[in-house]
Amino acid sequence: MTGTNRSSEGLDVRRRKLLFRSWHRGMREMDLILGTFADKEIGALTGDEIDQYERLLDIPDTEFLPMVTGERPVPGDIDCAVLQKILASRRTTTF
Repeated sequence: MTGTNRSSEGLDVRRRKLLFRSWHRGMREMDLILGTFADKEIGALTGDEIDQYERLLDIPDTEFLPMVTGERPVPGDIDCAVLQKILASRRTTTF
């Protein structure tokens, strides 16, 4: 079961896959954080941002969650515009 409220209708194949991956991380906390972000933003991300988001989704939940929650600093090699959008979205989203 996902918590998505967004249909993948109208999205290209790559965005559909990223939306699915955002809601099927394996760790419910990350499903909620990334799934909620993807629901809101996946249709508006630029091609470069889609590339960035895809790289971020490759990070294991056990490494990514502490960065998103602020428990661990974000390494410079993964800090990007999309990560900053995720962090901003995380600060303003309540579950």
